[in-house]
Amino acid sequence: MSLWSIISHMPPEEFSGLFTEFPRSLRCLLADWLENQPWEFINGSDAFCTNVAGGMLSAMLEKLRSAAGSNEQQCQILQQVSSIENTYRRDPLRLVAVLKAILEGEKAAVLKRDRHLPLSFHRRQEELKFSLGLQRLQHRVREIQALRDGPTASPQLKTEAKPPESELPALILEAVKELEVAKQQVLKRIQIWKRQQQLAGNGALFEENLAPLQKRCESLVEVYFQLHQQVMAASAELGAELLPRLLERFNEVLSSLVKSSFLVEKQPPQVLKTQTKFQASVRFLLGPQLLKASAKPYMVRADMVTEKQARELALSAYNNTLSESTGEIMHNVVALETNPTSGTCCANFKNVLLKKIKRCERKGSESVTEEKCAVLFSTSVALTPSNLSVHLQVLSLPIVVIVHGNQDNNAKATVLWDNAFSEIDRVPFVVAERVPWEKMCDTLNLKFMAEVQTTKGLLKEHYFFLAQKIFNDHSTSLEDFQSRSVSWAQFNKEILPGRGFTFWQWFDGVLDLTKRCLKSYWSDRLIIGFISKQYVCKLLSTEPDGTFLLRFSDSEIGGVTIAHVIRGKDGSSQVENIQPFSAKDLSIRSLGDRIRDLGQLRNLYPNTPKDQAFGSHYNKEQTGKDGRGYVSTAIKMTVESERDQQPQSAGGGPRETPQAQMFGLPMLQPELHPESLQSVLSPMCPPAPFCPQPIPTGYPAGESNINMMVSDNLQSSFPSTSPMLSPSLVMDPALPRCQDLAFGNPLPFMPNQYMTGEASQLLSGGPSPEPQDEEMPELAPFTQMVDPPLQSSPRMPPSMDLPHSSDFDQFLQDVSLEGPALCPPFTPPLQRSGYPSPNASCWGLGESRWDDSVRPGHA
Repeated sequence: MSLWSIISHMPPEEFSGLFTEFPRSLRCLLADWLENQPWEFINGSDAFCTNVAGGMLSAMLEKLRSAAGSNEQQCQILQQVSSIENTYRRDPLRLVAVLKAILEGEKAAVLKRDRHLPLSFHRRQEELKFSLGLQRLQHRVREIQALRDGPTASPQLKTEAKPPESELPALILEAVKELEVAKQQVLKRIQIWKRQQQLAGNGALFEENLAPLQKRCESLVEVYFQLHQQVMAASAELGAELLPRLLERFNEVLSSLVKSSFLVEKQPPQVLKTQTKFQASVRFLLGPQLLKASAKPYMVRADMVTEKQARELALSAYNNTLSESTGEIMHNVVALETNPTSGTCCANFKNVLLKKIKRCERKGSESVTEEKCAVLFSTSVALTPSNLSVHLQVLSLPIVVIVHGNQDNNAKATVLWDNAFSEIDRVPFVVAERVPWEKMCDTLNLKFMAEVQTTKGLLKEHYFFLAQKIFNDHSTSLEDFQSRSVSWAQFNKEILPGRGFTFWQWFDGVLDLTKRCLKSYWSDRLIIGFISKQYVCKLLSTEPDGTFLLRFSDSEIGGVTIAHVIRGKDGSSQVENIQPFSAKDLSIRSLGDRIRDLGQLRNLYPNTPKDQAFGSHYNKEQTGKDGRGYVSTAIKMTVESERDQQPQSAGGGPRETPQAQMFGLPMLQPELHPESLQSVLSPMCPPAPFCPQPIPTGYPAGESNINMMVSDNLQSSFPSTSPMLSPSLVMDPALPRCQDLAFGNPLPFMPNQYMTGEASQLLSGGPSPEPQDEEMPELAPFTQMVDPPLQSSPRMPPSMDLPHSSDFDQFLQDVSLEGPALCPPFTPPLQRSGYPSPNASCWGLGESRWDDSVRPGHA
């Protein structure tokens, strides 16, 4: 963004005092061309400044005449251009002062409004400053040569006032000083590039192209050799005392440029796991220009160093060599190759592997994931034309080495903090222990947008919630948080009050969940996300039934929950939070489809109908048969509150629960938990460990059942009494196993074969190991079952036939009479959390895989 793009949208009255000597109409025609000229860097009135100012005046007049050709007020503009030319042709430096004042006034107005100038403007100004300094150096070289050559000087310099011969040493000293200033500009630009590369590790935008920086280095080295040649030619005039000092300064300039131009172009991973391959590359910017041809290629070596070793190398200005590597790296030597086509000199490390790492002594309570090290790349080269041998070394960005995946989260926190808050040209790898909260907000926002790959960042309301969370302070205002500072311990060492994790571990879980499952929802601003449960209750307390919003779970890592308004039994509005969904849950059924499944959700807060908000996120569900003739199925989510409310059916009566029939036998209600069946199971269940014990959980037990729902238009094609419509039942691993009296095989004890109740869902559970055969006590209450018990077809021997239908009828009649005495009504256990439990109640549509916790069982 240019400065003019901001100025052009500001009121003209703010700049009325700037255009007394230069018409505003011409300023508008020049637009951003004006700020792309080095007006503010022309300081002085010597011949060089006068020549540059005259050239810029000519370029400006040409630009104005070209712009006037397509303007309606062409005559008036041309008159103004002529007036400018007549006024400033004899004194172009006066024009420089006028335009410099205009640009300074415009920058002040933008700073007053926005408190900062565009980054691109700063970058462009830095380029203009270096370019003008390089031109001045080239002018100095020509002056020195003209002074030495006398009458044979170039025609361009004959019109200039030549300095006396006695001023030759002074002129050379001035040129060397300007050379050192230009060198510092190049080194600073290299440091800025390195810092931007480090910030890119947190997600900042980064211009990786090194070609402009290489061109700048090569241009300065070219001027360096020209000036060095003039100094050596004037050695007699300089004397034996001044010449050595000048040559020493020349050598320091070249050495600094050469060593600083050896860069890590592609950094190794900053969280590096042992026994894992990685890639990296280094680039020598001055290699194509300075490397001397050699029979053997120059080799670059990669070694692992500790923070202490890195600090010692930096303090020695990388003149010392590494004594011992702190880790064993495989394939760590690569040739430094020059590509004449692209003009680059690089060493590319491929398939590098850190085999092992030797840990150093840690300070205080520092953990393994806080220990920083780096990769040191080193080589020795010979330079032309002096055949100078130089040892080049460069460190990678800080690396945290881990040996197990569960260390990754804390390692990323160390890297994030170091990348965000380290300073340019620091001592490795020193970083502040406390930073302003405002900077932390910028870092979290940058990381969030980069990880999720969205243009929608965090808002000030989100920062307020995050501040309350990390500082554990719910009484401070948003403005007061801005003046606070946050420590590394608060970020990722101290456990949050009442939780089992740190702030960063929770935030990283949100990042991972949003990146994997919620990117489109966040980008559409459908998720408020960073908001406390208490504030949600305040927001929704006055909203109508069915209003809901989405927020990230405050008590779980990587969970998103739905908070919605329901009508309580007393008629008052209540806010209920559904048990959070993890990334695994949302991979089974997406968030949009889960919201569609819940009929009690009507409007997204504040008042957007849910189908309008989430319609584009619904997945189309297939109906009918697929290409192979199978009946399509679909997953549906329910919550416990739906059963409590008992919504009315279309006919006005209570909605019927879908029945999953098994030969027409009644089945156990899904709400019956093993601990509630103890009184019934005790006469037929062996002692522990086969009898289940109640296990406390953080959330109420959900309906872990699978109901296979077939499409309505296909139900007529199957006999309603056919046993083939029954899905495979799921065996709860907590239930005991009893003997099959008919076949002598240990089979799961299925209470639904003997107890009454509606069969809305199947028992939850999964595969469990078969217990050893045991003698079971005789089951007195079921003496009427003399015939072999019913078995599903997978467990029935091929020689057996199903009992006659009359036997079924008699059995059902007996069970219905005895059922109340055997199975009194049960109530589900009390909820231990404010979350109702969501459940996927059937499978289907291309997701025909079983979850690890739910597998087909046997009846």
